Amino acid sequence: MSSVRARHMAVYQETSSMQLRHYVLTVLLFAGSAGLFVRGARAEDKAVCSVTTTRAACPSKEAESFKKCDGKASCAKAVEAKTAAACSEAATAACANDRLDVTKSKTITATWNGQPLKSKSGKEDLCLDYAKRSAEFDKCGPAK
Repeated sequence: MSSVRARHMAVYQETSSMQLRHYVLTVLLFAGSAGLFVRGARAEDKAVCSVTTTRAACPSKEAESFKKCDGKASCAKAVEAKTAAACSEAATAACANDRLDVTKSKTITATWNGQPLKSKSGKEDLCLDYAKRSAEFDKCGPAK
């Protein structure tokens, strides 16, 4: 009976060893696949949408108007966008001016992977084609 038991123990140990090897190989294959997936995502993430905003302030409102660019009239910011069209859309949306008595106007240009984007009418300043331009720009009140 003990020889049968010994044989069962040997088979059990061999099976456990094979299961462990299978587990380790599975983990290594999964880790390798995950690494390829992450590398693929990184290559896709290299697409860069850069939006440059230049503000013209209402008289004596420079400090408040330029606050969004750390006190400067102009600054560039990276914007999350998966396509050139999405980048252009985000840049055009940035033309919105809800501080009518602070910011007189904006000039916004954008690049996608270093290439300049143009408005639908072919202009580099995307705000020139902004639909609400006449309602939101050049609305400064009298200087105080």
